Amino acid sequence: MEPTAKLNEMFNLEGKTAAITGAGGVLFGVVAQGLAELGVRVAAMDLRQAEAQKTATAINEAGGEAIAVEINALEEESVRSARDSMLAAFGRIDILINGAGGNHPKATTRKEEGITFTKLSVEGIRFTFDLNIMGTVIPSMIFAESMIERGEGCIINTSSMSADTPLSRVIAYSAAKAGVSSFTKWLAADMAMNHSERIRVNEIRPGFFPTLQNADLINKTPGVLTDSRGNDILGGTPMKRYGKPEELIGGIAFLCSPSASFVTGSSLAIDGGFGAFCGV
Repeated sequence: MEPTAKLNEMFNLEGKTAAITGAGGVLFGVVAQGLAELGVRVAAMDLRQAEAQKTATAINEAGGEAIAVEINALEEESVRSARDSMLAAFGRIDILINGAGGNHPKATTRKEEGITFTKLSVEGIRFTFDLNIMGTVIPSMIFAESMIERGEGCIINTSSMSADTPLSRVIAYSAAKAGVSSFTKWLAADMAMNHSERIRVNEIRPGFFPTLQNADLINKTPGVLTDSRGNDILGGTPMKRYGKPEELIGGIAFLCSPSASFVTGSSLAIDGGFGAFCGV
């Protein structure tokens, strides 16, 4: 049975434009390429211009349409410049994906090295909060201006499964991601009630996806329940494996598509069941 034209239209992203922060990284570089394959014109944004360019080049060489834009998600002037570059290239902004985020080594407890909570660096904790919360709030504020003018748009934030149940060691990261989740709900309500019901705000909550940033933490860190953090993670994940970057694409594509027209303020877990399992 062939899909109807109406059903195809519900999931169609052809011709949409998306700004993706963190697109020079492993996860959101793959997300950018996946959306481009679905016909989305992509502004690959990253603090590292060269890495953003690699993502944009890969998209263009595969037949898609992308530009690379340098952005510091913590600086308003940089974010406004990035937005203006995207508008100059594509004429409008349909989608903002806030992919930039992460942790800081100075905000991570390491009991085996004598670094407990009371000995953490306030500087490292502040950096982690800023990167995850302000690095989501500032781009949302500035890119939303264009969405409000048009009366439609889609914002997708990146939280974490640690937002509900904090992970050991990473106090600032877990708390910051909880803040991102709260902000997602607040912004969803604000956009719908005060601006346009066609501006939707949702979030994804990835589980464990090994990247260049967290590989050492996962593979070399002692565990709380077993001899390694990696074993702890897999033991707490019902699917017994890590996620693959491309497994983020489907959920994001759904949230961006017309089929999610009544979905706002929601959180989509992409975690292999990690958040559904208490460990026993």
